[in-house]
Amino acid sequence: MSTETVSAQLSQVLERLDIDQEMFSGLAGALVWRIGRLSDEAPVTVRVGTAAGLERFAELPRLRNASDQELEEALRDGSLHVEWVGPRP
Repeated sequence: MSTETVSAQLSQVLERLDIDQEMFSGLAGALVWRIGRLSDEAPVTVRVGTAAGLERFAELPRLRNASDQELEEALRDGSLHVEWVGPRP
């Protein structure tokens, strides 16, 4: 999936949710994330949080790397799992 495709999809979602893109970009720069799977059969998971919750990432079970193809498939079929880690801002 190209950067342009992801950017266009993100813009559409932000517009639909009435979220300011500049504010979102500022927040996104302060986020930490990990992408992977708990096992071969588990869904592709994105763990995201702020740097304040970084130590909480280490307490969670480790994710094995997911390939770009696995991530693209999860986005296409809607099976991507997103978890917030740590305190909310």
